[in-house]
Amino acid sequence: MRSIVYGPVSSWRLGRSLGIDLLSTTTKTCSFDCVYCQLGAGQPADERRELVSIHEVAASLEEVRHVPADYATFSGMGEPTLARKLGEAIEIARSLLHLPVAVLTNSSLLSREDVRQELARADVVVAKVDAPTEELFQQINRPCPSFHLADILNGISEFRRGFSGKLALQMMFVEANKEYAAEMARIARDLLPDEVQINTPLRPCPVEPLSKEELDRIKREFSGLKRVVTVYEATTPEVVPLHREETLRRRPRL
Repeated sequence: MRSIVYGPVSSWRLGRSLGIDLLSTTTKTCSFDCVYCQLGAGQPADERRELVSIHEVAASLEEVRHVPADYATFSGMGEPTLARKLGEAIEIARSLLHLPVAVLTNSSLLSREDVRQELARADVVVAKVDAPTEELFQQINRPCPSFHLADILNGISEFRRGFSGKLALQMMFVEANKEYAAEMARIARDLLPDEVQINTPLRPCPVEPLSKEELDRIKREFSGLKRVVTVYEATTPEVVPLHREETLRRRPRL
């Protein structure tokens, strides 16, 4: 059986997280090719496909239904909303694992109503916004040509209005956008998330992370929002994110 379930791993955002990968490709399958991505080069994709069958998902989750975790988290080797039947997979995960379900998304497909409806079945959605302008969006996220920042922000706004769960907004700060914290904070105030996660790439990748002092300075621009947390505040020696390869090597024998 393919590697659909991995972990649990320690997550600075979600505690002990049991990962579910509906793509399960050997290389990254994603609508973005972010400059800070630790997965390296991969296959660009802007259309949804069924790469893992619902039967495979159910069989894999059945094997780990008694593994202790805080969340079942849809993530993995690319953008999870590219997987068709994500909504069905969310319901299966909740019914078999009896855990709250989270989805980590780069937000690229949130302009689509079908994607918003399926994501709304999750308990927590962590949506990414890394840039306040189209120019920076293209520079940092390097999307497939069909994606544009304005459409993505409109999609998140539409999703926020209809979503009864927890919406977290993840913002990755690197050298290219660190001077745009005030503009990023304005976007967050417009979108009204339940939480803002200020991140910087701590995993090995082509981009250097910002320092704790720099993230503390950035965080001050987000005053007045409901909850704002930085990766340095949340990360302890026991909760350092792992490479997926390390995760797979440490996967429990289930």
